[in-house]
Amino acid sequence: MSPRFSVAAAALSLGLGLGLATQATAQQPQGARPAGERPAYVRTTPPDDPVIQKLWAEGMERSQAMSLAQALADSIGPRLNGSPGHKAGNEWLLQKYKTMGVPARNEQYGTWNSWRRGITHMDLVAPRVRSLEGLMLAWSPGTGGQPLEGEVVTLPAPAVTTRAQFDAWLPTARGKWVLISGPQLSCRAPAQWEEYGTEASRARLKTSQDSVNASWSARMRATGTEGMNGTASLHAALKQAGANGVLSSNWSRLPGIDKVFGSWHQLLPTMEVLCEDYGLLARLAEEGQHPRVRVTAEAEMLGELPTFNTIAEIKGSEKPNEYIVLSAHFDSWDGSSGATDNGTGTATMLEAIRILKQVYPNPKRTIIVGHWGGEEQGLNGSRAFTEDHPEIVKGTHALFNQDNGTGRVVGMSPGGLVKAGPVLRGYLSKIPSQITEHINFQEPGFPAGGGSDNASFACYGAPAFGLNALGWDYGNTTWHTNRDTFDKIVEEDLKNNAILTAMLVYLTDQDPQFMPRDRISPLPTNPRTGETMPWPECTPAARKTADSGR
Repeated sequence: MSPRFSVAAAALSLGLGLGLATQATAQQPQGARPAGERPAYVRTTPPDDPVIQKLWAEGMERSQAMSLAQALADSIGPRLNGSPGHKAGNEWLLQKYKTMGVPARNEQYGTWNSWRRGITHMDLVAPRVRSLEGLMLAWSPGTGGQPLEGEVVTLPAPAVTTRAQFDAWLPTARGKWVLISGPQLSCRAPAQWEEYGTEASRARLKTSQDSVNASWSARMRATGTEGMNGTASLHAALKQAGANGVLSSNWSRLPGIDKVFGSWHQLLPTMEVLCEDYGLLARLAEEGQHPRVRVTAEAEMLGELPTFNTIAEIKGSEKPNEYIVLSAHFDSWDGSSGATDNGTGTATMLEAIRILKQVYPNPKRTIIVGHWGGEEQGLNGSRAFTEDHPEIVKGTHALFNQDNGTGRVVGMSPGGLVKAGPVLRGYLSKIPSQITEHINFQEPGFPAGGGSDNASFACYGAPAFGLNALGWDYGNTTWHTNRDTFDKIVEEDLKNNAILTAMLVYLTDQDPQFMPRDRISPLPTNPRTGETMPWPECTPAARKTADSGR
């Protein structure tokens, strides 16, 4: 899921129950309904529709969901936008659809800075020897095929308060590895401090950590490199000074788990060092104990290369110009395997189509599956698709998007389309209660504003619905982390979501009426400004690296 999210949706999250308060929680609805509530759409008897029964049996008894997810997460691995791994994944998708008998194509929508990750190895070599846990950030230069050894230093202390003083410090960074983010004083999970810590110990830690954070904020301000182009400016200054590279840490609030991003603005080897080892290096440096590290990092800069969406399509037999779209972004960050962001969404859509081909192979409407590229850089693949295919946007009967982890679907809404709510509730009433009893359907909702690819369609007013999953601590454990691996996938929930998606496609296709697009009016008021919220605007796709501000 993209790190960006809708400010409008965030402001409305409390009033509309969308759970969009932060980047991480944007992707984790707060769970199922309060205990004891049973909406009318939850069946009290088994479904009597024979097609629904067959869809259930195919998905439960002959599921391939985990097999698909394993091959994607373990064998293909991470799918950084524009990378060889992403292109290999595109080809893998085509092969899978060919096996199913479903036409599919790779559709170029632009170009991107292509980068191939190699081996990363980091060791502390003084004042003692220890292998360090960490890896390069995406798009980082390597060390030129050779170990690069040097002392570890921090950005200059708060006594350096101006850019001129920072410039005077820069020559001392020559041949050094520079720590550029503040360390965590404790890498224990906050839940442990709540359970085991005393009030006094928690207060002490908070006060001390606040002081560290303020100190490092001041250090960064002194570099004069904050803001949109801060990474490029800081790297340029350090590179000109002859620094070996940069060490940083972006802790995810659990031991051994960090966020791993990256930027093509990085001009020096840039390493993410996990919380515990980063704290070790920071303490040694701050205490004047002169730590030295040896880093070997291999990377290939492959230039600006084509980047693709993979599109599968089953042509409708009666209404070929009306579309049911299954949506899941295919790209990932590459600090791990991209298993739950968004390998599970990808596997959900693949398995849903496999089930449909076995049970309901000749739909009335055209079914499209969009495996979007470039979502992590701003929904670029899906935005480009809507720009290139306005006829599909116009003809979209319904879109179902899944992009927030491995959990079973527990949240749906009509996305601000007021007359679509009763229609969707009608579909849910025909689905087995084993699935719908977990779903909290909220009306009227609000259109997606930027957190995932349904936003690329919703901004046009198309009926684009999110299938929102139970969190499984997604925001801390797997979202953009070094631990987003196959073992985090929950088999029962993945099968549940694929079956739900297949059933929604079938029921949507059987509906003789085109999905109504009447928008909520007036939209709610922004609590901060007192003004009526606008419908989200459509943002142009960034079709090449230079178009992106990230």
